[in-house]
Amino acid sequence: MKFIIKCVCTFFVFLQFGFANFVKAQPFIKEIKAFQSADSTLMPPQNAILFAGSSSFRLWKNIQEDFQGYTIVNRGFGGSALPDVIRYREEILFPYHPKQVVIYCGENDFAIDPKLPSDSVVERFKTLFKMIRERFKKTNITYVSMKPSPSRWKMKDQMMAANEGIKTYLKSQRRTNYVDVWTQMLAENGEPMKDLFLSDNLHMNAKGYAIWKEAITHFLIK
Repeated sequence: MKFIIKCVCTFFVFLQFGFANFVKAQPFIKEIKAFQSADSTLMPPQNAILFAGSSSFRLWKNIQEDFQGYTIVNRGFGGSALPDVIRYREEILFPYHPKQVVIYCGENDFAIDPKLPSDSVVERFKTLFKMIRERFKKTNITYVSMKPSPSRWKMKDQMMAANEGIKTYLKSQRRTNYVDVWTQMLAENGEPMKDLFLSDNLHMNAKGYAIWKEAITHFLIK
């Protein structure tokens, strides 16, 4: 009997260990599964506007209300970096056949690896862009620039260079837009307006989202 109990306990230890490794190998998998579960209950309509990227979109709780007259599908998740959006493209991008994809991502790439060259982030974006364009040839692809987060201000040069690189790339492509929120979130002294952010100096409050709403609205497709 003791042998059986020991075997059962060992099994559950290995099961727990295996699940932990699975989650580690697939970051944000719980959020991705939640999207899939919601889709199985009510699939969003095709030809909508898809917002994809990191927590700045995930935390935009009233995004549909802010963009009245547009059908919005919000698939921002976790503190995702561009490789995460690429990894889950089949789950969070391709099922919806959107007429426009609005992307906010790249800031976390630098937070994960502060020594990451700006060119690497630009190349990651190009990879994602080409994957979307290959699947949806006529879909508009809009990129929202990385924001000047006070908590990450020491990375400003890298983020500014990456923003500029992505902007330049999009100019060479058809059916694209670049939304500059970086400039609009700076004070007269050239530093971030801290009253646009929550206490973590990273995520935005209502005033920050109001700036994003105005900036993005100009580029949304009816």
